[in-house]
Amino acid sequence: MNILIVKLSSLGDVVQTMPVVADILAVHPDAHIDWVVEEAFAPLVARLVGVHRVIPIALRRWKKTWFFRVTRAERKAFRTILRQSTYDVVIDCQGLIKSALVARMARLSAQGLRGSFANQSAACSYEWPVRFLLPHNQIMPLRIHAIARTRLLASLLLGYSVQGLPRTTFKDLPSRADPAVHTVMLTHGTTRIDNEWPKWKWENLSTLLMAQGASRILLPHSNSRELAVCDGIKRHLPFGTEILSRMGLSDLLNVMATCHSVIGVDSGLSHLAVALDIPHVQIFSQNRAWRAGPVGAPHQLAVGDANPPSAEQVFRAWLKVKTAQ
Repeated sequence: MNILIVKLSSLGDVVQTMPVVADILAVHPDAHIDWVVEEAFAPLVARLVGVHRVIPIALRRWKKTWFFRVTRAERKAFRTILRQSTYDVVIDCQGLIKSALVARMARLSAQGLRGSFANQSAACSYEWPVRFLLPHNQIMPLRIHAIARTRLLASLLLGYSVQGLPRTTFKDLPSRADPAVHTVMLTHGTTRIDNEWPKWKWENLSTLLMAQGASRILLPHSNSRELAVCDGIKRHLPFGTEILSRMGLSDLLNVMATCHSVIGVDSGLSHLAVALDIPHVQIFSQNRAWRAGPVGAPHQLAVGDANPPSAEQVFRAWLKVKTAQ
């Protein structure tokens, strides 16, 4: 069975779609699974066990130069690559017009089907024209966790029942570092300002961590705004903190996999820590934990809601997760 997953962006949504691959392979172990994703996330999806082919797309980049000759050539090349395979099931896991149009572009087998979400769920992205663009859309509950929503969609299109907690497996991960040196990664960066946690709280949290069991704190960043937060934490706590060099997602996955715990805001990197099954505290500054927070694992906790948590609350949650696994 040939299956195409269409989940283009963003990082957190892509990561939260990854358990679908393990679900499919549990029922169809010989399934050939391809995935269309934005080019920035392609190296990360390529690390996922069970994905045969990653097909990068560059819609974010193309929209700035849509009618340029080079862009037209790239779009044509993408279409050619996408249509090299014939699919039995095409699953649009995004539910937007752009993803539905990509799903329509794929080549179907004689009895093939393609579908997406038939309706919007609370706090989930959805564009209503999708219901007319794809023929096998599935009704979703109005209130459902983002991971459960995508797992349910795939199960309905492929005819199986969702079983167990979500599971994600990556290829070629390095081993966890020396347990005697407890390394914590602070994933403070986010593309949404309303998800940010104040720099002074990160500084206070870092002090508590280093005083109570953390040996080393790693600080990733992807832009100058996030680097400024790293610099503030480093100045506040010069010993034991390390600002990481900017790196691609596949390399950052390797670094995160060696950590003993991760603390982060509601962001793609925080969801990546959940996927890696690392002890993790996820900080929420709005009422979204029910939709996007960790699911079912005692060593992964969400703290905060519409009222952002204090550094002390996050620290107490960290004490719980680091001993719960």
